[in-house]
Amino acid sequence: MSEMTTSYRIGWTLFRLLFSSYFHWRVLHPERVPLEGPVILASNHASYLDPPLVGSGLPRPINYLARDSLFRFPVFGSILRSWNAVPVDRDGTSPRCLKNIIDRLKAGGGVVLFPEGTRTHDGGLVSAKSGVGLVVIKSQSPVVPVRVFGTFEAYGRRMKIPLPRPVAVKYGHPLDFAKERAEAAACTKERLKAIYQEVAERLMAEIARLEPCRDMESFGHVRG
Repeated sequence: MSEMTTSYRIGWTLFRLLFSSYFHWRVLHPERVPLEGPVILASNHASYLDPPLVGSGLPRPINYLARDSLFRFPVFGSILRSWNAVPVDRDGTSPRCLKNIIDRLKAGGGVVLFPEGTRTHDGGLVSAKSGVGLVVIKSQSPVVPVRVFGTFEAYGRRMKIPLPRPVAVKYGHPLDFAKERAEAAACTKERLKAIYQEVAERLMAEIARLEPCRDMESFGHVRG
């Protein structure tokens, strides 16, 4: 199993304490995520709470995406780097950004990606963008669909202060994209773009299938 740095473990521990005490979190099926080697964690996105929630539920270090402008602040930038943050541009689709993500995966790391590209405005799932499909095809990494619950109610777009609402994260079974990767290796550029989008849409469909357990009634209505 990959080792956590001291800084990462401190942050991981503090977030776990926060989620357990303030948000009364639930973590469902973390054993489905490989403990070692490259893995893409493809999650829905409803709140700024989502990245640490997805990562804190796992006993292995995870790489997170962070706006490249944040790394310009010396102290904060150092903290981000120690927490395995990957610098990305505004829309996260530049060649440099994609190379940074794929390099982390090739080095055996896990990376949290959000197929929707941005936080939802109403708590529902949003159509996927093709960028995540490109990363999936180029990386050769297993992909685990992930769904977060309650984070929109706890700290949605229009909230200035997080509320003590229950949150949960549920991990799905790893997905195999061998067929799509084989086709992508020999197809036309036009077909390749279509494959990227098809992969992204399949991921969102798998995320949507991750329904909460029956005993999670406190999470209220789950929007699809």
